[in-house]
Amino acid sequence: MDLSHATALVTGANRGLGKLYVDKLLAHGAKVYAGARKPVEVRPGVTPLRLDIADPDDVAAAAAAAPDVNLLINNAGVLTEASLLTGDLADVRADLDTNFFGTLAMIRAFAGVIEGNGGGAILNMLSMFSWTSAPGAGAYCASKAALWSLTNSLRLELAPRKVRVVGLHVGFVDTDMVAHIDRPKVTAESVVDKAVAGLITGDYEIVADETSRRIKQGLAQDLRVLYPSLP
Repeated sequence: MDLSHATALVTGANRGLGKLYVDKLLAHGAKVYAGARKPVEVRPGVTPLRLDIADPDDVAAAAAAAPDVNLLINNAGVLTEASLLTGDLADVRADLDTNFFGTLAMIRAFAGVIEGNGGGAILNMLSMFSWTSAPGAGAYCASKAALWSLTNSLRLELAPRKVRVVGLHVGFVDTDMVAHIDRPKVTAESVVDKAVAGLITGDYEIVADETSRRIKQGLAQDLRVLYPSLP
């Protein structure tokens, strides 16, 4: 994909990975709509949109305000760290409403827009937790596993319409969302650089760090390898 001729919409664009996506796309010459629940910095080449992807009215308004989009970066997401067994069901629903249903709403709203503009791409921010799980954050893991399945399904549905659906998997990234978690992290810039490179070269799946690569390779092994705590 030639990003110098792209018109992109980035969700969750006010901080972390989203802000970096905006910066990198601008550097490649793209026009950018920056969607976020809180206002983003107004600067040349960026059109801010008030956008909560879990709000159907916001999603519809964004599609009406950005009719020239041919690249959708589904970056917005939440992490409640709710346990599926003991967590508040409102938190479980919050993870699914944003990470799965919100992303699906954006794709449904913009698939026809992208197709009408001659085709393009949709990038979904997935996770190593699309393939594995952690007991303390089961709701988040379930939402990302569902998003992986969504990505695979819509990739097949949209390919004939010249809309490429890309999945990006990554482990812990050095952003505000996981600043409180004491685990090795990759830089946000390295993740966005790999994502942008994959968009340019036409990849369907981007595995952005070694942890995610290792987990993907381990899926064919015995579950005790993936989950050593199992008896």
